[in-house]
Amino acid sequence: MQALVLSLIRDFYAAGKSGAEVWAGTFVERLINFFLQFQSKEVNLVEFKLEKLEKPNQQKYPDRDIDVAREFTRRLFKEFGSFVKAVVLFGSAARFEEKKGGDIDILVIVDDLTIVLKGEFVEAYRIIIHKIVADVSKRLHITTLRFTSFWEYARNGDPVAINMLRDGVALIDTGFFEPLQVLLKRGRIRPTMESVWTYFVRAPATLVNSKWHVIQGTLDLYWACIDAAHAAIMRTGEIPPTPAHVADMLDQKLVKTGKLDKKYAATMQNFYNLAKMIMHREIKEVSGDEYERYYREAKDFVEAMKNVIEGKIR
Repeated sequence: MQALVLSLIRDFYAAGKSGAEVWAGTFVERLINFFLQFQSKEVNLVEFKLEKLEKPNQQKYPDRDIDVAREFTRRLFKEFGSFVKAVVLFGSAARFEEKKGGDIDILVIVDDLTIVLKGEFVEAYRIIIHKIVADVSKRLHITTLRFTSFWEYARNGDPVAINMLRDGVALIDTGFFEPLQVLLKRGRIRPTMESVWTYFVRAPATLVNSKWHVIQGTLDLYWACIDAAHAAIMRTGEIPPTPAHVADMLDQKLVKTGKLDKKYAATMQNFYNLAKMIMHREIKEVSGDEYERYYREAKDFVEAMKNVIEGKIR
């Protein structure tokens, strides 16, 4: 087109004033011929074949899960519209860990930039989410993140965001999730030192918590023995005593009457003493071997109390 116009301009100056009318007719004629050639595709123009990027992650999910996720997304968007910044299917199914009837994990990213998330609005959101899940599929497991929170996770290379970006399929995306996926694939998203230390500092606390859980488990064994002993004492028609006197009553009402081996009264007393030492911080740690031994003793004690209740002498 540009070459044609330049050619016509040169012809105009060459024709001069006397040939203006002739030139005008030539211009119109040549212009008409050009467009006729364009319509008949006789003019060679550069053609571009644009290929749309596919979503490779979508192939990782069962079709039934995608259908359920899309129905949830449709209903969610109908209720909340532009408040929803993104809806993403992610989770164990993408890592080939799905089980028949397993959860369908959905990430919902909501707008906290232009909308103030007050308590009543958040509560209404939760109620509507629960209703949609109940109507669509109980297999749905919904995780909701504020946009600013998700962006912070992605910026820091946090595993929470990285796993979602790596495996996720965006069902709704307002223009940020899929670009972040591309950046992750190209190695442009890297963990910051801030996120590195944020995760590391959890480790020592978790180690301490693990010991605390073993201590709590030992106390649970004590309460299992107390409950079972109370039930056995009640079976004899007696009112159950306080924990401090349970072992004595077992001895008086069951051991001395031949309904229970005396070792179980001793077991109850030992568990009572152990619990007291834990509660008073005299025992601060229970090893795995010790816990296993306590568990076997408690299990045997509970079984003995069951025999008493059923009228079996042991």
